[in-house]
Amino acid sequence: MTLSPAAAAYPAFLASHFPPVSLAEPELLPGREPDELAWQSRWFAGDFGRDFLTVAGEAVSVIDFGWWNHGAGPDFRDCVITLSGETRRGSIELDRDARDWDHHGHSTNPAYRDTILHLQLGVRSGSEWFTRTDEHRLVPQVRLDLATPAGDFNTPPPAPARPGRCLQVFRQLGPGKTITILEAAARYRLERKATRLQRTAAIHGRDQMLFQALADALGYSRNRLPLTVLSQRLPLRLLTTRPDDAEALLFGVSGFLTGEAFDHADTETRLWLRRLWDQWWRYRDAYAPGQPRLPLKWNLTGTRPLNHPQRRIATLHLLVKHWPTLRRLLQPDHFSEKALLTFAAGLHHPYWDRHYTLRALPAPKPMALLGRNRLTEILANVCYPLLIPEREDLWPVYQKLSAPLDNEKTRRAALRLFAGHPDLAKLTSKLWQQQALLQVYEDFCLADDSNCAQCPMPEQAQSP
Repeated sequence: MTLSPAAAAYPAFLASHFPPVSLAEPELLPGREPDELAWQSRWFAGDFGRDFLTVAGEAVSVIDFGWWNHGAGPDFRDCVITLSGETRRGSIELDRDARDWDHHGHSTNPAYRDTILHLQLGVRSGSEWFTRTDEHRLVPQVRLDLATPAGDFNTPPPAPARPGRCLQVFRQLGPGKTITILEAAARYRLERKATRLQRTAAIHGRDQMLFQALADALGYSRNRLPLTVLSQRLPLRLLTTRPDDAEALLFGVSGFLTGEAFDHADTETRLWLRRLWDQWWRYRDAYAPGQPRLPLKWNLTGTRPLNHPQRRIATLHLLVKHWPTLRRLLQPDHFSEKALLTFAAGLHHPYWDRHYTLRALPAPKPMALLGRNRLTEILANVCYPLLIPEREDLWPVYQKLSAPLDNEKTRRAALRLFAGHPDLAKLTSKLWQQQALLQVYEDFCLADDSNCAQCPMPEQAQSP
């Protein structure tokens, strides 16, 4: 990848002192027997300490407690431990009892595959209980001593991630030098995205590349993979040559056109499903989920109704339906944010304008299928990476784009690097700044296994 001078400044910044790398909280409940969230809070605050013995008698030390995951999946992510002298990075899960690992379905859930430590609150039972992942890897277990923590369980929980060692450095640098570092990181991240898009276009053509990239952006973090695979199994060329059947194909291959969909459907939903089913049955033998391909696995846990994958598939169909217009808008000579916003506002569906899911009752008011936050993600991950290499004049336009509502990743990155910074708003309020934060967080915070002690960021940031 050939970088522009602005983007090349960031790898140079990394290489100077760093080895090559791949580039609202819940309240605690009062009472004598606190709930699991309270114990999670105590663990994350370090009240149990950081040195333990596993049930097998191996010495384990927690180097980095990672970040507290309040969504689906293990309780703590990106943790670092040493087990009998070997360093491991992954997730940590805390359960009341060792048997909860199986009772809660973790043993068959790929989301728990990277778990490196299973914490138990239960007392020693008469029989051993082994913790294994869906790949049958044994996960070390630690029984926590419930007598260790002291204090009031009603105290506020700690932040979901901890500030890093570079906080004071960035305060001393001032906004000017800090923004220079962030701008180099943002350019670097954008040009890496551009390279990936261009590589896909060289293999599959520009239109299919755009279709896959838009599907990926519609998926949010929870359903990016299944939506991308859906766009690959049903290429744009196939869907545009079957415009009357495209919606049925998308919902059928996704696995959402089943008999169960009719079971709890109201009259309007049944009529819409019947129309799709009458089209889908002709393709069913060739495209039915699992035959011959693996079925798509949708993550519905913790997904807001507006972001339900069924609504995203409906949006993807509308993009196919209006592809000639969208394609023209994404050409370098015709692109403008205003035109894209107007296009998005004009996307309507007689059923999905008022439905969250196939089981939901109609909403009282219409809901945008492609809202401003999702469109901002498309601008950040598709439009500007694709177009800025061809139109440098779009970089200042990109820099003016306000950041969407912050998500968990950007919130963690900002807390790690800028917690309490007097110029926090100036450093994090724009979309490009959040993209830069994510790049720095990935290259330094997630690449560091020393709990900040050996991370070169503080010293490197101060170098001329």
